[in-house]
Amino acid sequence: MSTQLSGGEQLALPGLAPAAPRSRATVSETGQPLAARLPIARVCVDVTPAHLDRLFDYTVPESMSEAAQPGVRVKVRFGAQDVDGYLVERVERTEHTGRLVALRRVVSPEPVLSHEVTTLARLVADYYAGSLTDVLRLAVPPRLAKVETETWGAAPGTVEGAPATPTADPGHSGAPSTALSAAPIATPVAAASVPVSEWAAFRGGEAFLTRLAAGDSPRAVWTALPGTGAVNGWPLALAEAVRAVTLSGRGALVVLPDTRDVDRVAQALAQAGIAEWAPASSAPQDPATGAVPAATFVRLTADLGPTPRYRNFLAARRGRASVVIGTRAAAFAPVRDLGLVVCWDDIDPMHQERRAPYPHVREVLALRSEQTSCAMLVGSLSRSIHAQALVVSGWARELVADRATVRSRTPRVAALTSVDLAREGPAAAARLPGAAWKAIMQGLETGPVLVQVPRAGYIPVVACVRCRTAAHCTTCHGPLALTSAHAVPQCAWCGALAGGWSCEECFATGLRSVRVGSDRTAEELGKAFPGATVRVSGARSAAGVLAEVPDRPALVVATPGAEPVAPSGYSVGVLLDAASSTSHIGLYTDQEALHRWITAAALVRPSTAGGRLLLVGDAAPTPTNALVRWDPAGLAERELDERVDLKMPPAMRIASVTGDRLAVAMFLERVELPEGGSVLGPVDLPEPPPGAAAPETGRAPARRRSETLLAAASGRSGGAASGGTASGGAGGGRGVAARTAGALEVPVRAIIRVPVARGRDLARVLASALAQASAKRESGLISVVLDPKEML
Repeated sequence: MSTQLSGGEQLALPGLAPAAPRSRATVSETGQPLAARLPIARVCVDVTPAHLDRLFDYTVPESMSEAAQPGVRVKVRFGAQDVDGYLVERVERTEHTGRLVALRRVVSPEPVLSHEVTTLARLVADYYAGSLTDVLRLAVPPRLAKVETETWGAAPGTVEGAPATPTADPGHSGAPSTALSAAPIATPVAAASVPVSEWAAFRGGEAFLTRLAAGDSPRAVWTALPGTGAVNGWPLALAEAVRAVTLSGRGALVVLPDTRDVDRVAQALAQAGIAEWAPASSAPQDPATGAVPAATFVRLTADLGPTPRYRNFLAARRGRASVVIGTRAAAFAPVRDLGLVVCWDDIDPMHQERRAPYPHVREVLALRSEQTSCAMLVGSLSRSIHAQALVVSGWARELVADRATVRSRTPRVAALTSVDLAREGPAAAARLPGAAWKAIMQGLETGPVLVQVPRAGYIPVVACVRCRTAAHCTTCHGPLALTSAHAVPQCAWCGALAGGWSCEECFATGLRSVRVGSDRTAEELGKAFPGATVRVSGARSAAGVLAEVPDRPALVVATPGAEPVAPSGYSVGVLLDAASSTSHIGLYTDQEALHRWITAAALVRPSTAGGRLLLVGDAAPTPTNALVRWDPAGLAERELDERVDLKMPPAMRIASVTGDRLAVAMFLERVELPEGGSVLGPVDLPEPPPGAAAPETGRAPARRRSETLLAAASGRSGGAASGGTASGGAGGGRGVAARTAGALEVPVRAIIRVPVARGRDLARVLASALAQASAKRESGLISVVLDPKEML
């Protein structure tokens, strides 16, 4: 028989007294009085083990109550040391039954972490089976105290010199934030006043802009058209979309691959009437009305340097700027009243984060769009297979131009394959066939000519002159390369010189070129076209990456992604060595080849102005035909249909598990696959030789030393766990010692794949398995990466 307790408490069994509710503590363990209101702080502690990915409770002394607001940086005691953390929220009571430790100190009263960004970071961590701490490292730049104390001009819509009114961070519980407030971004205006010049060429473009100005949140995949100059074309179209959303009183976030694209969009925003924010004075006033522009923008790129970057971050966090444009990490920028997120050129590999949990900007912004119910635009001159999947699923609508408009805005494309050049006889085997030579000569009469070369350097790959065997370093077995015509062969991995090299097969000492780089190409073109100016653009070239070249006749040799802009466009474009762009095996080979070609072709004048593009080489027929037709959407649609039949991404979601054979086997036994899931492998994955260069994507395996703070997990931590899902980008056990013991083992890799509808379930079970492995301190290190670029 049970007894009803007073006060609505839970029923108890006969003979058992109900547990008395815990009284609210009034002093901390140090004897200091606690905050009278919301004395418990929930903190995200910067620790690495996967099983510690949760919030921990600490008490808030009364002396820190005013400064310890949600979003601030704090120092807390965790185990035997002081560690950094973020105060996520303040609550009245804790669910922990033991003793709580007080906050050590508030590092800064500046609330750098908003509730929206915290929620987004948690969503991203769960989506990629990562930890909240890892994602917050990407989202919040390092602190600079001197920037936080700077005095800035008046905020948009305020009177300079007027005191700022503190406002509470929406979604956070606790006392009001100390962040500076800002007036509404703008007053909504009639949608009819929105300019539609660049968007009129696309089906649904005007409607998309009108809906943005009206406060709606459409989602679209946009296949942009080329435009001559640094501002015309897609940069101006993006500026118009941003302008439309600011007219509705909301903010915008635009993420681009590199700083050159950021500069182009910044120029377009200025042309559209959105000024760049500056701290020294208030925003520029309209000379006619004296009003301060309601919309300003800031840049968030690593190239800015720590101080300007942190200043711009605070400007967005405090509401001084309603628009943020930047590179990869800007996807987490704290934009107030977010109305539009834009991912430009999602195929570009720079959008993939190099650190765990390796999120992609497109996916981060898609999660943010769902979280905040804001509009999203995925735009590119080409189209990715993943963007096509968004269209097919109905999550987004496509914005494309009709065929007549495409033909009028693009250059005339011709593919010079061996079949087409057969009539030239032996000359057809030349790297620069006669047709291309004539086109360059004609192009130099009217303007600059662009020559794209797939590889940088002089001669990046050499082989034996007699038997054609690839030449390798005798120290690390890396490929040998030549840096100039008279240079000694040098290893591309370890840098060792190979002056006395001889072939291991035939003992010949001569070398011949296998692949020709941009520097050697520029040298050859200079001899073939005497008197012509030759410019080289590339990360490894002497002049670096050129942003722009004049309209004067010149030969511009560039590697993919380093093509400079010509104000009136290039008269002719030549894409050399096309076969090498599609010769390797990969899931996205055709997509990436077409993307590189179209990106360069978009800088050439349209066919109506005499622009021509020549693709030289026997590349794969599928991307070649897509380029000739200028149909990137058709290629993406075809590739997606094949992926569905073959059960490959993005029709399936995959995870790569890499590590020692025993550790991988134990991990796979613990993973409970969602419905429809399967495991491929594990198979041996030989590690690169010593001194080997990083993979082309620049991403290294996510091997974290989880033994660093494992002692804190044994109950000696200062805080108490109060919820959250343990997850991590990598699991581990005894760390370095375990890895050293198995250093001679060949690593293996297994692929886990599930239907895309079960993708989040896969992330959840992987995070749970990583947390269990970390908590049990299992030996061996493993790397778990969701959505790896390649699985071959």
